[in-house]
Amino acid sequence: MVADGRLTVNAMKSLLNITALVEAATGLALLLSPSLPVLLLLGASLDAPAALTVARVAGAALLALGVACWLARNDEQSRAARGLVPAMLLYNVATVLLLASAGIGSELRGVGLWPAVVLHAALAIWCIACLGSELQGGNAL
Repeated sequence: MVADGRLTVNAMKSLLNITALVEAATGLALLLSPSLPVLLLLGASLDAPAALTVARVAGAALLALGVACWLARNDEQSRAARGLVPAMLLYNVATVLLLASAGIGSELRGVGLWPAVVLHAALAIWCIACLGSELQGGNAL
């Protein structure tokens, strides 16, 4: 159990670290220059002031997620840190569905679209693995 416990802690700590870095960087990019990440992701521009505002709000939300994960990375056994994983699972699954839908249905395709879909799918699987380990270890979220 100790080895499994360490593996679970290391997996969750790594997940929190990776998520913190990826989402904080994406959030900062959307806050500072929202047109560039949107162009890379969707191959489209943000022409309307409302679209720029919504992109910046999304950037602030991603930055907040990144900060929350970064602050929780060394306290992965706390209820708050363990509660981040189901929230990240929801976010990653929704992101996969929304981006894949944009690429298939709306034909919005930037160079970063499918790599982002793959990244978020991998992060979702990682979240599921961490949640499964928590449940097997008898730690209820």
